[in-house]
Amino acid sequence: MKKLCCLFTVLAVLLSDVMCAAVAYNYRGMLCGIEHAGFSAPANIAFLGAIPFLAGILVCAVLAMVFFKKAK
Repeated sequence: MKKLCCLFTVLAVLLSDVMCAAVAYNYRGMLCGIEHAGFSAPANIAFLGAIPFLAGILVCAVLAMVFFKKAK
């Protein structure tokens, strides 16, 4: 159970890093598109891409806590 706890903790951290990179990339793309390509949506729409990542991080964190309590 200790290995599963560590695995899901590392997975949650990796997902948070990937989320930050993906949202920042999409936000930059939206800003560039608004300025040069005539996009009409606001750049804040890029933050909606964080929702699936947040769900995955939450699931990993809950599983890590469950496995941590079972390991005790």
